[in-house]
Amino acid sequence: MAKKATKTMWFCSSCGNESPKWEGRCPACGEWGTMVEETVPKVTSSRQLAGVGGRTKSVPTPVAHIKATNETRIHMPSEELNRVLGGGLVTGSMVLIGGEPGIGKSTLVLQNILSIVTRRILYVSGEESATQLKMRADRIGRPSETCYIVTETSLENIFEHIRALQPQMVVIDSIQTIATDDLESAAGSVSQVRECAARLLNYAKTNDVPVILIGHINKEGTLAGPKVLEHIVDAVLQFEGDRQYMYRILRAIKNRFGSTSELGIYEMCQRGLREVSNPSELMLSHSDEELSGVSTGVTVEGIRPFLIEVQALVSTAAYGTPQRSVTGFDSRRMNMLLAVLEKRVGFKLAQKDVFLNIAGGLKVNDPALDLAVITAILSSNVDMVIPKGMCMTGEVGLSGEIRPVTRLEQRIMEAEKLGMSTILVPRGNLKGVDLKKLKIKVVEVSKVEEAFRQLFG
Repeated sequence: MAKKATKTMWFCSSCGNESPKWEGRCPACGEWGTMVEETVPKVTSSRQLAGVGGRTKSVPTPVAHIKATNETRIHMPSEELNRVLGGGLVTGSMVLIGGEPGIGKSTLVLQNILSIVTRRILYVSGEESATQLKMRADRIGRPSETCYIVTETSLENIFEHIRALQPQMVVIDSIQTIATDDLESAAGSVSQVRECAARLLNYAKTNDVPVILIGHINKEGTLAGPKVLEHIVDAVLQFEGDRQYMYRILRAIKNRFGSTSELGIYEMCQRGLREVSNPSELMLSHSDEELSGVSTGVTVEGIRPFLIEVQALVSTAAYGTPQRSVTGFDSRRMNMLLAVLEKRVGFKLAQKDVFLNIAGGLKVNDPALDLAVITAILSSNVDMVIPKGMCMTGEVGLSGEIRPVTRLEQRIMEAEKLGMSTILVPRGNLKGVDLKKLKIKVVEVSKVEEAFRQLFG
């Protein structure tokens, strides 16, 4: 038998850029030491390279003559997943779900497809056995006659199962474990991931069958494999959260059929993932005991506002060097806010330990939480309790001014819905907000000192 003609190429493991020779730095993404050598088959025809086979020629068409049709969507059992996808899973689309090991990616997908009884679904697992998946399905408590499970890592064998079963949805768990016999490189390599994803995409588009890929993430927290994998798929969803806490967040990093501003919130329970429709009630403590160093901020994740509790502890440094410990917030931003307090407001915090924690295990990047962080630190420093029912939102500038924030009306309405009596907002940020229909008291502040006087007199 004639041996396949092969050659070696160098691929960047970060972005997927290919080069005929080794380079210390990738010319495409600029990363150092990411070039890896892989064996690929020689392609002598541009037709083979494109993988078009016998596809008919496309014809250029004027935009005015193209008929616009609404895409058909599959309504998933989880409303939070539907929200992030933009209204449901589009038929013929390919969705990539990534996250840390053990965060709940397979559980999220499995408990959704087990609840779909109107479609025949093929779940391909390259990491777990059928027995392990059966145990997880029993724990979730959703037996299904329409979900078929197969453990396979060969792409050719997977397509044989697809031809035999003719599923209406395919799940691949995970794409890094799948390999094709046409390439000699190992599963998970740049060329294998790219080739397998491209063939699955071609299947999804030509057969109008949605394909869900589950992927790994690397040590930097981004999706493992080349960036070209993110370009191939129609939507990239990131499932994140601290495994020590029970909350999980599903974000859309890329979505060709919806907004990337939406997010879904789940709670990890014994029987799988539970949707959190009102996260504000879970993020706030309901203790009647009033303590200093605790403030309530109104933040926005995507386009979804919710209230979150900020906890701070300021104490005299027990050792020579003061400590700065932050959980769930940017440590550099907290250091900037401490410098503003010392320079603009006059609080001497340079020789004091400062500990900051965002309750619930969430990581918040919204600058509108600055005011809540500062007030929590000041409350702990002077050991005075922030009045109950008081919340705030506002970005703090370097000169100590309170800067305007986005989606202010949504923030105010969320605070009112949760029973808050007063909210501090940046001065001049109320343009277009109808205060007559609101029952909550809205107080405008322009400086940190002014906010401090409103809270503590």
